[in-house]
Amino acid sequence: MAKEGILVINPGSTSTKIALFQGETMIFEEILRHSMEEIASFGGVSGQFDFRRRALEGLLKEKDVELDSLAAVVGRGGFLRPIEGGTYKVTPAMVAELREGAQGEHASNLGGPLAMEVGRAAGIPAYIVDPVVVDELGPLARVTGMAGIVRRSAFHALNQKAVARRAAKDLGSRYQDLNLIVAHLGGGISVGVHSRGRVIDVNNALDGDGPFAPERSGGVPVGDLISLCFSGELTEKEIKRRVVGGGGLVGYLATNDAREVEKLIEAGNEKAQLYYEAMAYQIAKEIGAGATVLKGQLDAIVLTGGIAHSKILTGWIHDRISFLAPVLIYPGEGEMEALAQGALRVLRGEEEARVYEKD
Repeated sequence: MAKEGILVINPGSTSTKIALFQGETMIFEEILRHSMEEIASFGGVSGQFDFRRRALEGLLKEKDVELDSLAAVVGRGGFLRPIEGGTYKVTPAMVAELREGAQGEHASNLGGPLAMEVGRAAGIPAYIVDPVVVDELGPLARVTGMAGIVRRSAFHALNQKAVARRAAKDLGSRYQDLNLIVAHLGGGISVGVHSRGRVIDVNNALDGDGPFAPERSGGVPVGDLISLCFSGELTEKEIKRRVVGGGGLVGYLATNDAREVEKLIEAGNEKAQLYYEAMAYQIAKEIGAGATVLKGQLDAIVLTGGIAHSKILTGWIHDRISFLAPVLIYPGEGEMEALAQGALRVLRGEEEARVYEKD
């Protein structure tokens, strides 16, 4: 039987998650915590590489992980140019672009370089899977109505693709054969229209487009936003903060924690209930809009992400959308599992690894 040991590396802003899988089974998962002071001392993401590499090597030694037991290593994909979904080989060209940060700086940019380092040492392939820059939009979805501005795809591609495949399996079908709408409910919210294995339309959750979310404003009235921008009351940075980071539930209720909001609702806080239900309303409306993209030919609606644990929120959404198609709920993000599964599909010959090519 072929080896199926897979090492998963997922760098975050102040942590590095490491997991070891044997096939679909997780052997262990560890989170290496990094202080803000340590991270700040490197002056940028690329400068953190050696620091995180040493931390990774220390953990592998502590866990007695033998590199010759591995079949592949996979890292979280970072900010590359827009690409189609799938599992990609980590190449020197990809690593150079990630470390340069030409498409944007983020801790996930270190996923590919760290994976390549382990891959070289072990003599095994290194991959990334469905990074945030996955872009499969159709031409109609790119048109905004303002010449010179086009819609961009930036969403929770890793989790959306993973749960879409899981839903297809539970429905006794293949991802490539179904029409699904997947809503990732987290600090940001993305609603993707999945048609036969491609996300042909999705809101740009990174910039705060679409429904409002715990930390994002969502699409707001254009005229009022223009007036605010030129009022002189706020700087550009402050306005951006109101859209991403300080918008949504944070702006209304001073918290991004859905559990805290539900406690307020249980205590009789009518304001909390209004805004929480309004968020569900906007999510449902975005799902309804997605159904029109598919002309009503919809096999299922999938709710996922951390806030999908909320029975209140998912209940409100379900009440508004269940007439469209069956609603499946898979709470949580499962990033480590999704990364491992991407590598497994290649190892098992179910999918061919793609090669990233710079423009």
